[in-house]
Amino acid sequence: MDLVLETKAQPDETVHAGPAMLTPAIDEDYWLYRVKLSERQAIVGFPKFGLIGIGFAVEEDWNTNLPSGCDAEQIYEHIAHNKGDDSISREDCLSAIRMIQDAVREAGA
Repeated sequence: MDLVLETKAQPDETVHAGPAMLTPAIDEDYWLYRVKLSERQAIVGFPKFGLIGIGFAVEEDWNTNLPSGCDAEQIYEHIAHNKGDDSISREDCLSAIRMIQDAVREAGA
C-alpha cells in the first residue's frame, strides 16, 4: 500500500475543567492527520492538550499515543502493541509517523 498523508479539519476537543484537562473522546474518526497502513489500520495525528498526539487509529489499549515532537522511533515503540496486523511493517509505521511529524512542523502546530 502506498503511504498517503490525509488531512481534515479536527478541532481540539480536550475538555478543560478549571486547571485540569481531560482527554478528548478519541476514536478512529478523531484525527487531523492520517496515513492508512491497511484497510483497517492507520497512524493518526490528532489534537490533544494543545499538542498533536500520534498513535494508531484502531487501538486495543485505548489512548496510547505520544506527542508529535517525540522521536519517531520512541513513538513507534510506545504504540507498537496496538498495531493489530502483523503484515504492517515497522518501516511503514515509522514512515507514517514521520509524514505526520513533517506535516505538523509545516503547519507550525
